[in-house]
Amino acid sequence: MAFSREQDNRKGILLLLVAVATFSSMDAIAKALVDTYPAPQVVWVRFVGQLLAVTLILRGRLIQEIRTAYPVTHFFRSATQFGATTFFFLSLGYIGLTEATAIADINPMLITLGAALFLGEKLTAARIIGVIVSAIGALIVIRPGAGIFTPGAIFPLLCALSYAASALLTRFVGPKESPWASMFYAALFGTIVAGATLPFLWVPIALSDLPLFFCVGCLGTAAQLALIRAYSVAEAAAIAPYSYTGIFFASTYSLIFFGVFPDWITVVGILVIVGSGLYVWSQEKPARAPSP
Repeated sequence: MAFSREQDNRKGILLLLVAVATFSSMDAIAKALVDTYPAPQVVWVRFVGQLLAVTLILRGRLIQEIRTAYPVTHFFRSATQFGATTFFFLSLGYIGLTEATAIADINPMLITLGAALFLGEKLTAARIIGVIVSAIGALIVIRPGAGIFTPGAIFPLLCALSYAASALLTRFVGPKESPWASMFYAALFGTIVAGATLPFLWVPIALSDLPLFFCVGCLGTAAQLALIRAYSVAEAAAIAPYSYTGIFFASTYSLIFFGVFPDWITVVGILVIVGSGLYVWSQEKPARAPSP
Protein backbone atom coordinates (compact mmCIF):
# COMPACT_ATOMS: atom_id res chain seq x y z
CA MET A 1 0.00 0.00 0.00
CA ALA A 2 2.91 2.32 0.73
CA PHE A 3 4.33 1.70 -2.73
CA SER A 4 0.93 2.35 -4.30
CA ARG A 5 0.66 5.63 -2.40
CA GLU A 6 4.09 6.70 -3.65
CA GLN A 7 3.08 5.86 -7.22
CA ASP A 8 -0.06 7.99 -6.82
CA ASN A 9 2.01 10.84 -5.40
CA ARG A 10 4.41 10.70 -8.35
CA LYS A 11 1.51 10.73 -10.77
CA GLY A 12 0.06 13.67 -8.86
CA ILE A 13 3.37 15.53 -9.08
CA LEU A 14 3.49 15.15 -12.87
CA LEU A 15 -0.12 16.29 -13.22
CA LEU A 16 0.53 19.26 -10.93
CA LEU A 17 3.57 20.31 -12.96
CA VAL A 18 1.44 20.20 -16.13
CA ALA A 19 -1.23 22.28 -14.37
CA VAL A 20 1.27 24.85 -13.10
CA ALA A 21 2.94 25.23 -16.50
CA THR A 22 -0.44 25.61 -18.22
CA PHE A 23 -1.79 28.04 -15.63
CA SER A 24 1.40 30.09 -16.00
CA SER A 25 0.82 30.31 -19.75
CA MET A 26 -2.73 31.51 -19.11
CA ASP A 27 -1.50 34.04 -16.54
CA ALA A 28 1.01 35.49 -19.00
CA ILE A 29 -1.74 36.06 -21.54
CA ALA A 30 -4.01 37.48 -18.84
CA LYS A 31 -1.24 39.90 -17.84
CA ALA A 32 -1.28 41.28 -21.38
CA LEU A 33 -5.08 41.48 -21.50
CA VAL A 34 -5.68 43.23 -18.16
CA ASP A 35 -3.66 46.19 -19.42
CA THR A 36 -6.55 46.84 -21.83
CA TYR A 37 -9.60 45.06 -20.44
CA PRO A 38 -11.11 44.94 -16.91
CA ALA A 39 -9.93 41.94 -14.92
CA PRO A 40 -13.51 40.64 -14.27
CA GLN A 41 -14.07 40.53 -18.04
CA VAL A 42 -10.96 38.38 -18.50
CA VAL A 43 -12.06 36.19 -15.58
CA TRP A 44 -15.50 35.74 -17.17
CA VAL A 45 -13.96 34.60 -20.47
CA ARG A 46 -11.74 32.14 -18.58
CA PHE A 47 -14.76 30.47 -16.92
CA VAL A 48 -17.23 30.66 -19.77
CA GLY A 49 -14.60 28.99 -21.94
CA GLN A 50 -14.33 26.16 -19.43
CA LEU A 51 -18.12 25.86 -19.20
CA LEU A 52 -18.45 25.54 -22.96
CA ALA A 53 -15.55 23.10 -23.22
CA VAL A 54 -16.92 20.78 -20.53
CA THR A 55 -20.41 20.88 -22.03
CA LEU A 56 -19.11 20.06 -25.52
CA ILE A 57 -16.82 17.28 -24.31
CA LEU A 58 -19.47 15.54 -22.23
CA ARG A 59 -22.50 16.24 -24.45
CA GLY A 60 -24.97 13.42 -23.73
CA ARG A 61 -23.11 12.38 -20.56
CA LEU A 62 -23.32 15.81 -18.92
CA ILE A 63 -26.19 15.11 -16.50
CA GLN A 64 -24.69 11.80 -15.47
CA GLU A 65 -21.21 13.23 -14.85
CA ILE A 66 -22.26 16.26 -12.82
CA ARG A 67 -24.50 14.40 -10.37
CA THR A 68 -23.09 15.00 -6.93
CA ALA A 69 -23.61 14.00 -3.33
CA TYR A 70 -21.59 17.03 -2.17
CA PRO A 71 -23.37 20.16 -3.47
CA VAL A 72 -22.23 22.33 -0.55
CA THR A 73 -18.61 21.25 -0.97
CA HIS A 74 -18.76 22.03 -4.68
CA PHE A 75 -20.20 25.44 -3.94
CA PHE A 76 -17.35 26.41 -1.63
CA ARG A 77 -14.78 24.80 -3.89
CA SER A 78 -16.15 26.78 -6.84
CA ALA A 79 -16.17 29.99 -4.80
CA THR A 80 -12.57 29.55 -3.66
CA GLN A 81 -11.38 28.70 -7.17
CA PHE A 82 -13.16 31.77 -8.49
CA GLY A 83 -11.51 33.83 -5.77
CA ALA A 84 -8.05 32.50 -6.59
CA THR A 85 -8.42 33.35 -10.29
CA THR A 86 -10.01 36.76 -9.70
CA PHE A 87 -7.53 37.92 -7.06
CA PHE A 88 -4.57 36.87 -9.19
CA PHE A 89 -5.86 38.57 -12.33
CA LEU A 90 -6.55 41.72 -10.32
CA SER A 91 -2.98 41.72 -9.00
CA LEU A 92 -1.56 41.75 -12.54
CA GLY A 93 -2.78 45.31 -12.94
CA TYR A 94 -0.52 46.44 -10.08
CA ILE A 95 2.61 44.28 -9.98
CA GLY A 96 4.65 42.11 -12.33
CA LEU A 97 3.85 38.52 -13.25
CA THR A 98 6.91 37.08 -11.48
CA GLU A 99 6.29 39.04 -8.28
CA ALA A 100 2.58 38.20 -8.22
CA THR A 101 3.35 34.51 -8.71
CA ALA A 102 6.01 34.53 -5.98
CA ILE A 103 3.62 36.11 -3.46
CA ALA A 104 0.76 33.79 -4.41
CA ASP A 105 3.08 30.81 -4.10
CA ILE A 106 2.93 30.79 -0.34
CA ASN A 107 -0.05 28.49 -0.99
CA PRO A 108 1.94 25.19 -0.70
CA MET A 109 2.73 26.05 2.91
CA LEU A 110 -0.97 26.66 3.56
CA ILE A 111 -1.97 23.45 1.74
CA THR A 112 0.56 21.31 3.62
CA LEU A 113 -0.56 22.64 6.99
CA GLY A 114 -4.23 22.46 6.04
CA ALA A 115 -3.91 18.87 4.84
CA ALA A 116 -2.48 17.88 8.21
CA LEU A 117 -5.14 19.79 10.18
CA PHE A 118 -8.25 19.01 8.15
CA LEU A 119 -7.53 15.92 6.03
CA GLY A 120 -5.44 13.90 8.46
CA GLU A 121 -2.45 13.63 6.11
CA LYS A 122 0.95 12.88 7.59
CA LEU A 123 3.20 15.87 8.17
CA THR A 124 6.64 14.32 7.60
CA ALA A 125 9.94 15.97 8.40
CA ALA A 126 10.77 16.14 4.67
CA ARG A 127 7.52 17.96 3.92
CA ILE A 128 8.06 20.44 6.73
CA ILE A 129 11.61 21.14 5.54
CA GLY A 130 10.39 21.47 1.94
CA VAL A 131 7.72 23.98 2.92
CA ILE A 132 10.13 26.06 5.02
CA VAL A 133 12.88 26.10 2.40
CA SER A 134 10.38 26.88 -0.37
CA ALA A 135 9.02 29.77 1.67
CA ILE A 136 12.56 31.08 2.13
CA GLY A 137 13.07 30.88 -1.62
CA ALA A 138 9.85 32.81 -2.21
CA LEU A 139 10.98 35.49 0.25
CA ILE A 140 14.28 35.78 -1.63
CA VAL A 141 12.29 36.51 -4.79
CA ILE A 142 9.88 38.89 -3.08
CA ARG A 143 12.48 40.74 -0.96
CA PRO A 144 10.10 42.39 1.53
CA GLY A 145 10.87 46.07 1.84
CA ALA A 146 12.19 46.32 -1.71
CA GLY A 147 9.04 47.95 -3.05
CA ILE A 148 7.12 44.85 -4.15
CA PHE A 149 4.64 44.96 -1.26
CA THR A 150 2.40 47.67 -2.67
CA PRO A 151 -1.30 47.79 -1.77
CA GLY A 152 -1.91 45.67 -4.88
CA ALA A 153 0.15 42.86 -3.33
CA ILE A 154 -2.82 42.00 -1.10
CA PHE A 155 -4.49 40.40 -4.12
CA PRO A 156 -1.95 37.57 -4.62
CA LEU A 157 -2.02 36.95 -0.86
CA LEU A 158 -5.80 36.52 -1.05
CA CYS A 159 -5.22 34.35 -4.12
CA ALA A 160 -2.95 32.07 -2.07
CA LEU A 161 -5.58 31.66 0.64
CA SER A 162 -8.31 30.93 -1.90
CA TYR A 163 -6.14 28.52 -3.87
CA ALA A 164 -5.16 26.58 -0.74
CA ALA A 165 -8.80 26.23 0.32
CA SER A 166 -9.77 25.13 -3.19
CA ALA A 167 -6.98 22.53 -3.28
CA LEU A 168 -8.00 21.06 0.08
CA LEU A 169 -11.64 20.86 -0.97
CA THR A 170 -10.56 19.24 -4.24
CA ARG A 171 -8.54 16.67 -2.30
CA PHE A 172 -11.61 15.93 -0.17
CA VAL A 173 -14.17 15.52 -2.93
CA GLY A 174 -11.91 14.54 -5.84
CA PRO A 175 -11.49 10.82 -5.10
CA LYS A 176 -15.23 10.44 -4.54
CA GLU A 177 -16.61 11.92 -7.77
CA SER A 178 -15.89 12.53 -11.42
CA PRO A 179 -13.49 15.43 -12.06
CA TRP A 180 -16.00 16.75 -14.58
CA ALA A 181 -18.40 17.63 -11.76
CA SER A 182 -15.81 19.91 -10.19
CA MET A 183 -14.97 21.37 -13.60
CA PHE A 184 -18.60 22.10 -14.45
CA TYR A 185 -19.70 23.63 -11.15
CA ALA A 186 -16.60 25.83 -10.88
CA ALA A 187 -17.11 27.08 -14.43
CA LEU A 188 -20.82 27.70 -13.86
CA PHE A 189 -20.13 29.63 -10.64
CA GLY A 190 -17.43 31.75 -12.28
CA THR A 191 -19.52 32.45 -15.36
CA ILE A 192 -22.50 33.66 -13.31
CA VAL A 193 -20.62 35.74 -10.75
CA ALA A 194 -18.16 37.36 -13.15
CA GLY A 195 -20.91 37.79 -15.72
CA ALA A 196 -22.94 39.85 -13.24
CA THR A 197 -20.27 42.58 -13.43
CA LEU A 198 -20.11 42.80 -17.22
CA PRO A 199 -22.96 45.32 -17.76
CA PHE A 200 -21.01 47.84 -15.68
CA LEU A 201 -17.51 47.46 -17.12
CA TRP A 202 -17.62 45.64 -20.47
CA VAL A 203 -15.02 46.81 -22.97
CA PRO A 204 -15.56 45.74 -26.61
CA ILE A 205 -13.02 43.08 -27.58
CA ALA A 206 -10.78 43.96 -30.50
CA LEU A 207 -10.73 41.38 -33.29
CA SER A 208 -6.96 40.97 -32.88
CA ASP A 209 -7.42 40.04 -29.20
CA LEU A 210 -9.96 37.27 -29.78
CA PRO A 211 -7.25 34.57 -30.11
CA LEU A 212 -5.82 35.64 -26.75
CA PHE A 213 -9.21 35.37 -25.03
CA PHE A 214 -9.72 31.99 -26.70
CA CYS A 215 -6.37 30.79 -25.33
CA VAL A 216 -7.29 31.97 -21.83
CA GLY A 217 -10.42 29.81 -21.90
CA CYS A 218 -8.67 26.73 -23.33
CA LEU A 219 -5.58 26.91 -21.14
CA GLY A 220 -7.63 27.50 -18.00
CA THR A 221 -9.77 24.45 -18.77
CA ALA A 222 -6.81 22.15 -19.42
CA ALA A 223 -4.91 23.38 -16.37
CA GLN A 224 -7.92 22.98 -14.08
CA LEU A 225 -8.52 19.41 -15.23
CA ALA A 226 -4.87 18.50 -14.57
CA LEU A 227 -5.03 20.20 -11.16
CA ILE A 228 -8.18 18.34 -10.12
CA ARG A 229 -6.67 15.02 -11.18
CA ALA A 230 -3.45 15.81 -9.31
CA TYR A 231 -5.19 16.50 -6.00
CA SER A 232 -7.60 13.60 -6.53
CA VAL A 233 -4.92 10.91 -6.84
CA ALA A 234 -2.13 12.27 -4.61
CA GLU A 235 -1.72 13.50 -1.06
CA ALA A 236 -2.07 17.28 -0.96
CA ALA A 237 0.99 17.77 1.26
CA ALA A 238 3.17 15.55 -0.95
CA ILE A 239 2.62 17.51 -4.15
CA ALA A 240 2.01 21.04 -2.80
CA PRO A 241 5.71 22.11 -2.80
CA TYR A 242 5.88 21.60 -6.56
CA SER A 243 3.51 24.51 -7.03
CA TYR A 244 6.54 26.72 -6.41
CA THR A 245 7.77 25.89 -9.91
CA GLY A 246 5.22 28.45 -11.07
CA ILE A 247 7.78 31.12 -10.21
CA PHE A 248 10.17 29.63 -12.77
CA PHE A 249 7.50 29.65 -15.49
CA ALA A 250 6.37 33.16 -14.57
CA SER A 251 9.94 34.46 -14.76
CA THR A 252 10.43 32.81 -18.15
CA TYR A 253 7.24 34.29 -19.57
CA SER A 254 8.07 37.70 -18.12
CA LEU A 255 11.32 37.61 -20.08
CA ILE A 256 9.81 36.29 -23.32
CA PHE A 257 6.67 38.41 -23.50
CA PHE A 258 7.42 41.50 -21.43
CA GLY A 259 11.19 41.80 -21.69
CA VAL A 260 11.61 41.65 -17.91
CA PHE A 261 14.72 39.64 -17.04
CA PRO A 262 14.94 38.31 -13.46
CA ASP A 263 17.95 39.60 -11.56
CA TRP A 264 20.42 37.26 -9.90
CA ILE A 265 18.62 37.40 -6.55
CA THR A 266 15.41 36.21 -8.19
CA VAL A 267 17.30 33.40 -9.91
CA VAL A 268 18.77 32.29 -6.57
CA GLY A 269 15.30 32.25 -5.03
CA ILE A 270 13.93 30.16 -7.90
CA LEU A 271 16.77 27.64 -7.53
CA VAL A 272 16.11 27.36 -3.80
CA ILE A 273 12.43 26.72 -4.48
CA VAL A 274 13.04 24.08 -7.14
CA GLY A 275 15.68 22.44 -4.96
CA SER A 276 13.25 22.13 -2.07
CA GLY A 277 10.75 20.32 -4.29
CA LEU A 278 13.42 17.91 -5.52
CA TYR A 279 14.45 17.28 -1.91
CA VAL A 280 10.91 16.31 -0.90
CA TRP A 281 10.66 14.02 -3.93
CA SER A 282 13.99 12.32 -3.17
CA GLN A 283 13.07 11.74 0.48
CA GLU A 284 9.66 10.24 -0.27
CA LYS A 285 10.43 7.94 -3.19
CA PRO A 286 9.93 4.24 -2.39
CA ALA A 287 12.90 2.50 -0.85
CA ARG A 288 14.73 0.15 -3.19
CA ALA A 289 14.30 -3.54 -2.59
CA PRO A 290 17.28 -5.00 -0.71
CA SER A 291 19.75 -7.04 -2.72
CA PRO A 292 19.59 -10.81 -2.21
